[in-house]
Amino acid sequence: MPYNMPATRVLMNNLRQVMAEDGDTRSRLDHVVRLIASTMVADVCSIYLREPDGALLLIATEGLKPEAVNKTRLTAFEGLVGFVARTAEPISIEDAPRHPAFSYRPETGEDPFHAFLGVPILRTGGVTGVLVVQNRTERTYREEEVDTLQTISMVLAEIVHTLTLSPAPQAAPDRRMRGPGGGSLKGRIFCEGLGFGRAVLHDPVVPAAKFFAADQVEEAERLSQGLVDLRTSIDRMMLIDGAVLGEDPRDVMEAYRLLAYDSSWAEKLHEGVRSGLSAEASVDRVRREHRAKLQNARDPYLRERFHDLEDLDNRLLRVLGGEEGKPQITGDRSVLVARRLGPAELLEYSKAGLKGLLMEEAAASSHAAIVARALGIPAIGGIEGLTTRIEQGDYVIVDAEEGTVHIRPDDAVYDAYQSREALRSERQAAYAKLKGLPARTLDGTDISLMLNAGLDLDLDMLDQAGADGVGLFRTEFQFLVSETLPRLNDQITLYQRVLKRAAGRPVVFRTLDLGGDKVLPALNLQREENPALGWRSIRFALDHKGLFRRQLRALVRAAADGPLTVMFPMVTVPAEYHAAKALLMEEVAWSARKTGVQPSQLSVGVMLETPALGFSMQDLGGEVDFLSVGTNDLLQFFFAADRMTPSVSERYDLVDPAALRYLKMVAEVCTAHNIRLSVCGEATASPPVALCFAALGYTSLSMAASAIGPVKQALRKVDLGAFRAGLLALMDKPNGSFRNQVLALAAEHGIDTADS
Repeated sequence: MPYNMPATRVLMNNLRQVMAEDGDTRSRLDHVVRLIASTMVADVCSIYLREPDGALLLIATEGLKPEAVNKTRLTAFEGLVGFVARTAEPISIEDAPRHPAFSYRPETGEDPFHAFLGVPILRTGGVTGVLVVQNRTERTYREEEVDTLQTISMVLAEIVHTLTLSPAPQAAPDRRMRGPGGGSLKGRIFCEGLGFGRAVLHDPVVPAAKFFAADQVEEAERLSQGLVDLRTSIDRMMLIDGAVLGEDPRDVMEAYRLLAYDSSWAEKLHEGVRSGLSAEASVDRVRREHRAKLQNARDPYLRERFHDLEDLDNRLLRVLGGEEGKPQITGDRSVLVARRLGPAELLEYSKAGLKGLLMEEAAASSHAAIVARALGIPAIGGIEGLTTRIEQGDYVIVDAEEGTVHIRPDDAVYDAYQSREALRSERQAAYAKLKGLPARTLDGTDISLMLNAGLDLDLDMLDQAGADGVGLFRTEFQFLVSETLPRLNDQITLYQRVLKRAAGRPVVFRTLDLGGDKVLPALNLQREENPALGWRSIRFALDHKGLFRRQLRALVRAAADGPLTVMFPMVTVPAEYHAAKALLMEEVAWSARKTGVQPSQLSVGVMLETPALGFSMQDLGGEVDFLSVGTNDLLQFFFAADRMTPSVSERYDLVDPAALRYLKMVAEVCTAHNIRLSVCGEATASPPVALCFAALGYTSLSMAASAIGPVKQALRKVDLGAFRAGLLALMDKPNGSFRNQVLALAAEHGIDTADS
């Protein structure tokens, strides 16, 4: 029987019946390989499952020796099957045994077979297996046969996925688990805490029951209308935002728009519908291909293009599903699970009662992570394989104290979680009792404990945490969460609201810190090989004087005749500070001329984020009022360790003799020139680290609201002079693990270091 499109539809209809069948997974796989082999007139059809170590195990076959099932295993770099899994691309070969990548396995009895066609089985997170057909004769498989096998592989992905789950244990009825224990995953802590709830997947999900088209004509019309609606929304975005964009960012958005109108993308989607898939399943099939190619792409341009294509796939799925850009969260215990997430997207969930956030691709310094900390949501990121292990509705524990995710936890794990949650509540109650007390050491040194903020909702924590003020207000959030540049009046309104809610307590406004991992939607930055060292922060602001002056004017207008404190980020050389301050003073003078009003007190500072600035502070004496250490960037530049790279970002510690000696030197220079010392980096959330800064002379520490209680408790227990003497002795002659020595010193002073 010649293979043709009607045969494809017959095969898809038969597969629909197999998917609906009861019975165990392996018997269904046996049924599938027989069905494919007969319909495609193939002598062999085989399915290989990709195991956790990358090896490929033969799990079903029609045509090879049955005894090879569950015994034949190929390594990730072995054979044509391994080649398909590595590249995530189909491969068709007329005479497989002559191919240099061919690996002969005598136990399979594949000696007489020549023609080979293999396609990857793709699921959310990548390749989960390989589907193969073979023929005795030497022949070339036609393009429609390759497309059909790729479509079938998508359906198979849902069956094969169930084989990665262990047999279900007997769970306690009150645990309400939906499946077998799923084990645990490790990641990086973005916001400390403990959370428990049902997993809600951020990416659109296509249920297996909706893979097949009941009416192909109707599905084709739905897909066409979905594409029209998608393109219309993008055209509207271009029309509204185009006027405020410069030439380069408009080109970027125009390229994105062109992808949406790409006829080859649309044709590939329609091919899926013609083969018997629903509109959603056809989009999902293409999305899986884009994700697999993204994982294998090394060229930055290609990666960005695949990111854009995947985003278009997701947008189209939401259009087809009638969603408004986010999944519906019901109930009061949900854990959001996402591959990637932007700050604006997370803010959309801020009132949904989230108990945790899990991300596959993110950095602790990303804005999604910062927003999570502002919301007080326990968050873990950088979790490899997250979206392949967690299903919609799974119960998960977010242990953002240990950096562990427990999937479908058993009784023992859940009971341990409840005990730790109760202990955490007791600690929080103890911290709450300190709220109205000063952070004063036993020997009488007062330390200001300030709040890091960037959102309105952060300011709700000022009184709740007992903060002395806002030591860092990140002004760029207003820019990042909008598709358009905020107007002058919008900025003034925000800054006025912040000052009003601070109720007389000091607020340090950090000017725009864009670039690096913080890309402005309405003003996309140029592609850079190393954005952390590139065109960002004060460099970006000084090159966009119109944008920068508008923000400075808004700050001056918002302060009116009250005090104003402004801080410039990532200043490297004195000339950058002088240029930024000159622009600020021009706006103060302009306000005085035009309105007759200017700030009653103006305090201007710099962030210490580059080591070079520390050696220039004597040149800024009399010009700068305060210095604030930004620990995240300073640490990565000091140790030449990219904080976005997990393999090195955790390797270097701020509690290090060299780093503390540098900070001591900076403190001594600043003190000599009457420059106030403060810290606004996340590192001060750890009580031992906060003690080190206080001992070196940094008397204002800014941190997340959740850290204020533990740090205040530690400061009130310590004789700072005695701790300083011990710390300096350790710095003079470090021996062994310096951090452990510092922790031991803190313990001697009665500080709990269990979580440090």
